[in-house]
Amino acid sequence: MSIPKKALGPDAPIRIGIIGAGGISAKMHLPQLDGLQGVSVAALGGRNLRRLETLARRHGGKPVTDYAAIVEDPNLEAIIVATPHPHHVEWGLKALQAGKHLFMQKPLAPTLDEANRFVEAAEASDRIVYCLPQQNVPVVLAIRELIAAGRLGKLSGAHARHSHGGPEVYYAEVRDLLGEPPLKPGEKLWFFEAGEAAVGALFDMGVYSVARLVGVLGSARRVIGMTGILDKPSEVEDTATLLIQFANGAIGTAETGWCDGARTSRLCVHGTRGRVENLAFHASALTLFEQASTTREDIPPTRTEVDISRHKGQNPHEQFVEAIRTGKPPLFETARAARHITEILLAGIESARSGRVVELKTSVA
Repeated sequence: MSIPKKALGPDAPIRIGIIGAGGISAKMHLPQLDGLQGVSVAALGGRNLRRLETLARRHGGKPVTDYAAIVEDPNLEAIIVATPHPHHVEWGLKALQAGKHLFMQKPLAPTLDEANRFVEAAEASDRIVYCLPQQNVPVVLAIRELIAAGRLGKLSGAHARHSHGGPEVYYAEVRDLLGEPPLKPGEKLWFFEAGEAAVGALFDMGVYSVARLVGVLGSARRVIGMTGILDKPSEVEDTATLLIQFANGAIGTAETGWCDGARTSRLCVHGTRGRVENLAFHASALTLFEQASTTREDIPPTRTEVDISRHKGQNPHEQFVEAIRTGKPPLFETARAARHITEILLAGIESARSGRVVELKTSVA
């Protein structure tokens, strides 16, 4: 059981240090932090000093190449961990040990042992821990509300897909954003190397699909997975699909990959009385289809565009800052939820290798 969290108060200044300030910081963390009242980025930690200096000129913060110096800085209240995947838990644990509030980039960890150690540390700390991917978003909240109201009936299944054209597309955008030269022909990306990334597209992009399914259906119990290397010069999978059975009996599919040049983000949840569809995770469009007849199968379902504008649409950094100031942990983005999502992803990889169903041990509760 997690202990009560320390609240800084509504007007307390929050000074943040970023560990691994690179592409994702340039695209997401720093732009979302800019303009938050009473919040400042005081330190930018990374391996590429030139990149750090560029980010510092644009967003503020002192460039630092020693991560430990950032974690141990007594003037910082919070740390964002944005390193490559295998180092998330390592620096997250050090930040908690130093008494910092903590924002963890996805995926949590490439092993369940690391995820378990992280949960233990997070729940033993009086600091706020916020773990991506974000689930407290209008689309998920609206679907949960429809489910609670019985509009879908008994849940039977769901489908989520989140995929794009690959890390090389992401890195091209990052380099343009930072004014850096494009990748050289044949230049390797750490995403494709097992020793650097540990995991592939399933953890990088599939984590969003699985998180959305867990957000609307709850804890999972069993997983079957298939993975492959279809197109990329990769040592880890670039394509994956999971079949997931949830504790409530519903069966869902989570699809992902780095081989989807047209990019896909969608979520569909089915029940005995209706279904709800969202064709873009970050868009406000949500459509509810309800059974129109119980005696005529050819009568089309009724269609309703669901207004989700009344659900709060904060960016994750706003939610993190609000949690620090109030001492109220996030609703969904908890260490336990991140661990459960991690176990589902790992089970998918294990199943793909063994050809067997994998039973799960953790839950979001």
